[in-house]
Amino acid sequence: MPVDIVVVGSCNLDLVVNVEHIPQVGQTVLGGDLQRIPGGKGANQAVAAARLEKSVAIVGRIGDDESGSLLQKNLEDNDVNIDYLFSSTGVPTGVALIAVQGDGDNTIVVSPGANSKLTPEDVIAAPPIAEAQVVLLQAEIPIETVLAAAEIAKGIVIWNPAPAPNEIVPLELLDLVDVLIPNKKELELLAGTEKANNLDSIVEMVQTFPCSSTIVTLGEQGAVVVASNEAVHIPAPDITPVDTTAAGDSFCAAIAASLVEGKDLIKAAQWAVQVGSATTLVAGAQPSLPTPKEVHQRLKDR
Repeated sequence: MPVDIVVVGSCNLDLVVNVEHIPQVGQTVLGGDLQRIPGGKGANQAVAAARLEKSVAIVGRIGDDESGSLLQKNLEDNDVNIDYLFSSTGVPTGVALIAVQGDGDNTIVVSPGANSKLTPEDVIAAPPIAEAQVVLLQAEIPIETVLAAAEIAKGIVIWNPAPAPNEIVPLELLDLVDVLIPNKKELELLAGTEKANNLDSIVEMVQTFPCSSTIVTLGEQGAVVVASNEAVHIPAPDITPVDTTAAGDSFCAAIAASLVEGKDLIKAAQWAVQVGSATTLVAGAQPSLPTPKEVHQRLKDR
C-alpha cells in the first residue's frame, strides 16, 4: 500500500553540546555534556511527519557502524518505513556537530559520510517515490540524487534546499518542484544576491524561480507564502525558544502532512508555523518533534 509521504534525504547522528555562546573564529569555549541524538534533515522530516500521524517511508543511506544501527532502530521505533534505507560498507554514518547557545540559536557542521553515497540508482530502485502523495527532499544528499527523485515522483514535490547547495542548482530541478521551502539565507544563496531584507524583496526574488509555489521561513517572524503572484505573511507565536535545531524540518514535515490532508498552502503554512514554533520549546532534534496534541500543549504552556 502506498505511503502518504516519502522522504529522500540524510540520516545523521547529532553530537550536541550546549554552550553559553557560540565561539568566534579562533575562540574556545567550555560547554555542557556531549549528547548523541538521532538527526539528519531527511530523518528529522520523516520522523516529524510520522509523529504528525502520516504514513512515511525514507530513502537514504547509513554506514555499517554503530551509529547507523542506532539511527535505523530510531526510525523503526518512530514507525518510519526503512525498506529503502540502504547501508554503505566501509563508509561512516553521517555526523552533525552542533553547538547550541543559551538563546536556542545554533551552529551546525555536517560530515555527510554515507549520505554522500546516495545515488540516482538508489532512488530508481525505490518504487514508493513514484507512489507517494508527497515526496519531501532536502540538500544533504547529492544534487543529482535530489533531481532523480523529483523526476520519478508523481505526487507533490517539496524541496527544502538546506543547506543551500554550493553548486549551481539545475533549472530542471526547480521546474519539477511544486513547493520550494528555503529560509531567508538559503533564498539569497539560490538567487545569488543578499537582498532578502523585506517582504517586497523576498517576493521579487521568489518570482525569479520557476517553482509554482514558495514558502520562505523567517524564524521568529514566521513565514511568507508566495503563490499565484500573491504573497501572504504568516506570523509566528511569541515564544522564548530553547533550541531551534530541527524547527525547519518539522515545518517542512507539517507542510507535507497538510498537503496530504488536502489543505491549501496558506492553511498548511499556518499549521507549519505552529509546529515549527512548538519544536523550539524542547531541546534536541528528533526529541523535540511534536505530535499534534503536543503542538497545542507546548504553545499553551509557553
